[in-house]
Amino acid sequence: MKTFQAGTYINQGTYKSFQPNPINREWKIENMEIWKLLSQADRELGRLDMYSNYIPNIDLFISMHVLKEAIKSSKIEGTQTKIEEALLDKEDIPLDRRNDQEEVQNYTKAMEWAIKELGNLPFSNRLIRETHKVLLQGVRGAEKQPGEFRRSQNWIGGASISDAVFIPPVHSSVTELMSDIEKFLHNESNLLPELLKIAIVHYQFETIHPFLDGNGRVGRLLIPLYLVSRNILKKPILYLSDFFERNRKLYYDNLTIVRVDNNIEQWFKFFLVGIIETCRNGISTFDGIMQLQKKVDNDIQSLGNRMTSAKAVTDFLYQKPLVTADVVSKVAGISMPSAYKLINSLEKLGILNEVTGGQRGRIYVFDEYLSLFR
Repeated sequence: MKTFQAGTYINQGTYKSFQPNPINREWKIENMEIWKLLSQADRELGRLDMYSNYIPNIDLFISMHVLKEAIKSSKIEGTQTKIEEALLDKEDIPLDRRNDQEEVQNYTKAMEWAIKELGNLPFSNRLIRETHKVLLQGVRGAEKQPGEFRRSQNWIGGASISDAVFIPPVHSSVTELMSDIEKFLHNESNLLPELLKIAIVHYQFETIHPFLDGNGRVGRLLIPLYLVSRNILKKPILYLSDFFERNRKLYYDNLTIVRVDNNIEQWFKFFLVGIIETCRNGISTFDGIMQLQKKVDNDIQSLGNRMTSAKAVTDFLYQKPLVTADVVSKVAGISMPSAYKLINSLEKLGILNEVTGGQRGRIYVFDEYLSLFR
């Protein structure tokens, strides 16, 4: 890695853009600290992946993991949406906060769409572009060529390109640079460990900044997508945005150090520490879910002939832990009066809590479950 050269700054007259070197090349990792962290990261990732095998109905819980990722990834870009707001319907959100909520919802849709499409498309630039198109559909940035690589210069930070913090490569080189990423990922003669591959790809993607908007969110979304595409994870249950958001300055500093000092080893260390910490947090969350599920299943047995309806509702709550009486009625297939009686019973058991304090339009939250994702 001592010979690594990230790229060069190109004089464009009134500013300098950064032109990254191709990554589809031979890589040799000699730093033993990186190998040690890589070994730890692989072990923790294996432990996390085991939950895909022995948690019944794990898909019930994955939607909440995706939602948390959507909130954290969007927060890095300045979007402010709480998890409770993200669970509400659009019409229940104040007008001044709807744009933020819609961006979070689009991130969720983009992730779910991309995971599903992995069955039809390889991990490729086409998949990346189509995912970007879903991400920007109908929200801020919708006018910025969704699903297309940029055809003009962009920049990061600063009110204008003159005082930008970083200026990515010229638009005419974006297609070639993105093609290089694709070749790198599918180069079977390259024996670089997969976690280091996606670490390099994330850095390179953020450096190229191939779209006019949404680069950060797409770049972070690529990490779980790639791990699923390579069968390292059976399900998309690893999301680094929470780690990146809590260490935002370090995240940007470590990306910058690669370009300025050609120090990609520090980026590898930061990325692998993020994998390790995120896996451990994910394992803790799944342990909490399993304990809570066991407790809830035990508690609802006291409801007698309403236990079947209660089970239908609690299973739904693992996907969307915020409901109204109308939703409970539809999910359980019972009348509205029966729904209110069931809600009352679930409140007494401490499973549901009413959060509006009003007489109409009441909303009930599965708070103990939701707190696992806060």
